[in-house]
Amino acid sequence: MLDLRLIRRDTDTVRRALARRGDATALDQLLEVDVRSRELRTRVEEMRAESTRLAREIGTARAAGSGVAAGQEDTARALRERTAAEEDTLRQVEAERDALLLSLPNIAQDSAPDGGEDDAVEVRAVGEIPTFAGAPRDHVEIAEAFGGLDLERAARTSGARFAYLFGPMVRLQLALVSWTVDLLQAEGFTPVIPPVLVREDALIATGFFPADRSSVYATADDDLYLVGTSEVPLAALHQDDIIPEEDLPLRYAGISSCFRREAGAAGRDTRGIFRVHQFDKVEMFSFTTPEQSDDEHQRILGIEERILRDLGIPYRVVDVAVGDLGASAARKFDCEAWMPGQGRYREVTSCSNCTDFQARRLQVRTRRGTQAVPLHTLNGTAVAVGRTLIAILENHQRPDGSVAVPECLRPFGAPEVLGPG
Repeated sequence: MLDLRLIRRDTDTVRRALARRGDATALDQLLEVDVRSRELRTRVEEMRAESTRLAREIGTARAAGSGVAAGQEDTARALRERTAAEEDTLRQVEAERDALLLSLPNIAQDSAPDGGEDDAVEVRAVGEIPTFAGAPRDHVEIAEAFGGLDLERAARTSGARFAYLFGPMVRLQLALVSWTVDLLQAEGFTPVIPPVLVREDALIATGFFPADRSSVYATADDDLYLVGTSEVPLAALHQDDIIPEEDLPLRYAGISSCFRREAGAAGRDTRGIFRVHQFDKVEMFSFTTPEQSDDEHQRILGIEERILRDLGIPYRVVDVAVGDLGASAARKFDCEAWMPGQGRYREVTSCSNCTDFQARRLQVRTRRGTQAVPLHTLNGTAVAVGRTLIAILENHQRPDGSVAVPECLRPFGAPEVLGPG
């Protein structure tokens, strides 16, 4: 959530920042409602003060045994009724103001490139794109050949965009997660298995509601929602906490299943396990001071790149344009792995600096003198398991139909080879 005091104090700067993201209309609506709410609050406070004064006069007169002035009690009663009506109006106007404030996205950092989805800027490309004697097979052909993947039975069981994994694919996934968690723990991230069902407040606080509501699965009877990323419960972990500055940064590695309806992705990536409704992920999350957050962002990106390099996956880093940022992000980098089966780079991880946007909503702060200062929050995908499996299968496929498993995964229970070999 943006700081309302900043919006009032530096309206033009905020307007220009929101215009970079495509629309500042809600800001103008917010400012109009905010003026009205402040006028109403002033009037209500004046009426309360007058009501208190009248009540004191009536009480004093009664205590002294003198009569109350004619009509004074009627005046006091009418004033209380008008005050109650104005208070009700104030609550409605402040609720409208707060809803508009919640609808505003974060202010993008000046260094983020302008533009929309197609305007991301390539920062660097790393690794040699593999060549094959013939056309490379995609992950579905590869995994189905050794019985590691069944999409047809999953569709009968659950519908489209689900999968069964079997045998060596399961061992590969478990090894990938275990290796990643070990790596992150060595980097100072505490492993966490968080709840994957959360209340609406957690999704609002992290910026997923209202914008992404259509992509989130809701339970019908319990007012709970399945998370699309463990970023949500990890961010909410310290809601209303004041964290000593000497304890920062706090770093967590969330291991969870994730769920997305993919409501806006009809017809896209329908083959295989690239875009599915249920997937597993290891997510990095950090709470830092404002002064640390840019360095922490680069640190998280560096870990994402190290993981891809150790897995032998060619990739590129792109700086995401302002118009394609999620509501909470002020800056975002994606790592896109080379997918031979598609003949192009595809996103496998991302990392975002959300500055104080989430922490302000969650009231996660640190103490500086007499002030409680909102922290900055950052998130980054260490491993999106399904997409990383695709990249491993397709980049390490061999002419005989087998797949050479990256060496780093073998001590964690992965087979040396998938398929024949």
